[in-house]
Amino acid sequence: MPRFFLTTAIDYANGEPHLGHALEKIGADTIARFHRQLGYDVHLLIGMDEHGQKVAQTAEKEGVPPQQFVDGIADLFQAMWARLGVAYDQFIRTTSPEHKAAVARLIEQIFAADVSLPEPQRNFYERSYTGMYCVGCESFKQPADIVEGKCAVHPTRTLEEVTEHNWFFRLSAYTGRLKQLFADHPRFLEPESRRNEILQLLEQGLDDISASRSRFDWGVPFPRPLSNGDTQTMYVWFDALPNYWTACFFPGYADKAAWPANLHVIGKDITRFHAVIWPAMLMAAGEPLPAQVWAHGFISLGGERFSKSAGVKLQLAEAVDRYGVDAFRYYLLRDVPFDGDGNFSWERFEEVYNSDLANTLGNLGSRSIAMIEKYRAGVVPAAAPDAELFAAHDASLVQARAAVDGDRRYRPHEVIGALMDVARRTNEYIQRTQPWVLAKDPAHAAQLDSVLVTLEASLATCAAWLAPVMPEKMQALWAQLGGAGDVARARLDQRIDVAGWTVTKGAPLFPKPDAPPGA
Repeated sequence: MPRFFLTTAIDYANGEPHLGHALEKIGADTIARFHRQLGYDVHLLIGMDEHGQKVAQTAEKEGVPPQQFVDGIADLFQAMWARLGVAYDQFIRTTSPEHKAAVARLIEQIFAADVSLPEPQRNFYERSYTGMYCVGCESFKQPADIVEGKCAVHPTRTLEEVTEHNWFFRLSAYTGRLKQLFADHPRFLEPESRRNEILQLLEQGLDDISASRSRFDWGVPFPRPLSNGDTQTMYVWFDALPNYWTACFFPGYADKAAWPANLHVIGKDITRFHAVIWPAMLMAAGEPLPAQVWAHGFISLGGERFSKSAGVKLQLAEAVDRYGVDAFRYYLLRDVPFDGDGNFSWERFEEVYNSDLANTLGNLGSRSIAMIEKYRAGVVPAAAPDAELFAAHDASLVQARAAVDGDRRYRPHEVIGALMDVARRTNEYIQRTQPWVLAKDPAHAAQLDSVLVTLEASLATCAAWLAPVMPEKMQALWAQLGGAGDVARARLDQRIDVAGWTVTKGAPLFPKPDAPPGA
């Protein structure tokens, strides 16, 4: 069985999960679910980034020790992912002893490689540095990243001028090797817009970066003291990025999380860390690189990016409660392209729910099941489905698979679009064939059988292919269609034989409430 190890960015533990977090985790979960149904041995790693100055400051404001604070935040995130149906295989926390020990191990691997290098070429060296530091990003900002004296990503935060004597990592030495990486493996970073940004950065040349900090101690201790004997704390990104690598050092995960990863799913604001600093660290340590980094865009509310510090937020629970978990997952992935930016609005959510889910897919299911019950006592006839219709369906499924298995990159919105084409095409097929007319004449019994099995097979296809997006609702549809077991076990690379299934009309999959909660 082929292996597929994918990760998401670990979430920073300084607040509650928001829609931006949800977009990434639902997207990665959907990609993971698709690969499971395509026959892959999947391992989905998510987790929490729990160290750094920002966490320490937030915990202090809350009046609790940092560990107690991050324990509470981790509970909030895990509870939300459980509610949203994010079926991760491993949840990593950077405060775990296993992670701390493995991070130190990676740093020591780099030091060991330095022994054979002349001092001016060594990866780690000591240096004093003065720069503008953004606590929100936990990084020093270059002039191009500063707009009117503020960080471009966190415009409400005041940049701090910081002078420190730290361990530095010679990132500048990897400019050429990273250029070669992108030349040899152009799909290492996608989509193309993100790759072009990094290529431009590499053309400008890279600066060395601080690998340790002296001003706070909430983090992983840097494993080597400075020449003056001072000990420092690991720069938070040198602690956080290795989580993908350290995952295999946790008991029970040596094989499942074996490095390297096939795919990193991250937000576009941290592309530089994952496509420049992380591969350089791995090169320095003599470790293989991940196969691919996918940087999704942002989701905004009324044109403004979700931001705790800027006060642009929407309670996830409120969004989920509007039409339920699966409708929320569907709307988020349908309307926010995974290779670009998108906007959340209640009006659009209602429009998508009514048009796609209630009127198209839900209506198709209720009409088809009702006709099979009425005309064939609920038993799907053993007949051949309409060849012409299924040729069109198969073309849609080819497009759907390419949008989720990496062939056309990772675009769940295209998968959804292809499956809604299947549903709309099938609704049109009903209008064209008019099974209620065929049922009036016994001479058309064979033709009616073909129509009914075509409807059932089309719906079973929709249930199987949309299960990664809406696992609960598609399981309910699968059961109403008479499918055995868990729809998540239906292989997407195999045609579904529905002959002999017994349908059972159930509650509407996507009811239209008179007044949605919160309206």
